[in-house]
Amino acid sequence: MTTRYMSSDLDFEFAGGTAKIRRREDSIEIALPYKAAFGGGERYNTVNLKGHTINVAVEAKFCEQGEKTYCPAPFFFTDSGFGLYAATGAVTRFAFGEGVVHVEIPRGTELTLFSGTPQTIIAEYMSLFGGAVLPPEWAFAPWISTHHWDTQKKAERQIEMLKEYDFPAGVIVLEAWSDEATFYIWNGAEYQPKSNGAFAYDDFAFSPNGAWPNPKAMIERLHAAGLRLVLWQIPVYKKLGDGERGNEQNALDRANAVRQGLCVARSDGYPYTIPDGNWFAGSMIPDFSNPETKRDWFRKRQYLLDIGVDGFKTDGGEFIYCDDLQFHSGANGANMRNAYAQSYTAAYTEFLPSADKILFSRAGYAGQHTTPILWAGDQKSTFAELRAQLRAGLSAAMSGMIFWGFDIGGFAGKLPGGDLYLRATQTACFCPIMQWHSEPDGGQFKELMATNEANNERSPWNIASASGDPMLLERLRFYYKLRLELLPYIRAEAAKCAKENRPMIYPLAYAHMDDENTHGIDDEFMLGDDLLVAPILDEGAAGREVYLPSGNWQSYWSGERHTGRAVIRFAHDWHIPVFRKIASA
Repeated sequence: MTTRYMSSDLDFEFAGGTAKIRRREDSIEIALPYKAAFGGGERYNTVNLKGHTINVAVEAKFCEQGEKTYCPAPFFFTDSGFGLYAATGAVTRFAFGEGVVHVEIPRGTELTLFSGTPQTIIAEYMSLFGGAVLPPEWAFAPWISTHHWDTQKKAERQIEMLKEYDFPAGVIVLEAWSDEATFYIWNGAEYQPKSNGAFAYDDFAFSPNGAWPNPKAMIERLHAAGLRLVLWQIPVYKKLGDGERGNEQNALDRANAVRQGLCVARSDGYPYTIPDGNWFAGSMIPDFSNPETKRDWFRKRQYLLDIGVDGFKTDGGEFIYCDDLQFHSGANGANMRNAYAQSYTAAYTEFLPSADKILFSRAGYAGQHTTPILWAGDQKSTFAELRAQLRAGLSAAMSGMIFWGFDIGGFAGKLPGGDLYLRATQTACFCPIMQWHSEPDGGQFKELMATNEANNERSPWNIASASGDPMLLERLRFYYKLRLELLPYIRAEAAKCAKENRPMIYPLAYAHMDDENTHGIDDEFMLGDDLLVAPILDEGAAGREVYLPSGNWQSYWSGERHTGRAVIRFAHDWHIPVFRKIASA
């Protein structure tokens, strides 16, 4: 049951009692019985929101996100069956106290109230924005990615490396492919700059000795090897730094954006630029609420699809830092603080011509399930960050974000040790997206976090070599091969989840909310209906305690059977606990 609400006061009867909603000047107070609360978007510090105050704000934070998030949602629900969504793109604040939830929202914000089970509330919330978009089947195979593949030779070399080490993969992501000025032209391409209009692939000449001598042929080779190609994107008309080489096409694109009013504007009508101290400072950003912006932006990228590119890694989007901005839609900066990131990925979703293409995005907002896939952003290679990544995935799931992944073993800092990398790989094997990725050699921000390693690649073979553990590569390969074995199950569950608007991985509380033991468990999860996964998240541990909720369970490894609502001890030299739900013990 859903109810739209804007009145001053309301007593709302819901599944678990009465919510007494009282409107204040710029907030509401909700007195209701509850023991746990979930939602709020992708949260790195907690899954159960009770006792926490959350800012619903799209924010970029390099590693150790804590209370910040790239992908929030002004939505929550309680164990007692009450749910709420605030329909605003502005920054909001939710405080979950004892018997009361305090919500700071702009005056006049429309609320949608829900009553029911977690399953019905999440599904009804998602339906406000439309049905979930199901990624193509190939997206569920393992992904490979690292920033330093900056030439065609390095990219094609990965085909050989996968064969040499006998690792399966279905997707390769290239970040360092473009000129880093336009973000749509291959680095080293020769062409006649255009003040307006778009390029066809044949407008470019590629030197045999250049970084990318034949991108179209490279894509054909990747496809022949079973690898789909995803290219990195950033939503900026970039301001080149003092140390960067001038780029005529960049200058022409920036001038055209100003002349035609394609970028977000300040209240005085001049183009808004990202403030100093932030990523891409000084750059203008496209206004995707303007149809002309979308037409101009995407016709420049159409040739990439024409030569076989399979999708985009839509990074960034957390670029609205001021309230006094103007958008073509009539919105201002205050109500686009959060909504801009989702408008960015929605525009790319609209551009992609078929269900066989994908997005892989870091920032988002309410309705993210219509523009999949989400990844957890930047984390260091530590066990603490692995625990945060898992919490992020489970809280995202409880916020209607179905298709999610993270960088195996972390993205930044020193290379992960073999133990961490194995535990992260095992966790990722059972997540919707299984991907390894790494920052540029030497570190993304060398002045903050230098890595010292000449080769920063987080590939299984590089980590295994650096670890000195003779068994590590074989154990990693086991989980990659297991991923292939699980693909029929994963794809079937993905299709079911998209059809029914429900999460694909989820904390135990989602299906066992009546069991208070599950409310605080943020280190176990279900993959679909049948598999319970309990990652090992402590360094050097060879086992852990696992809570099995009601039902009958069988160890994935030994076949041993257990009856639920019990804590058991799992011990193994290197596997993590995985259990299959069965009909009887």
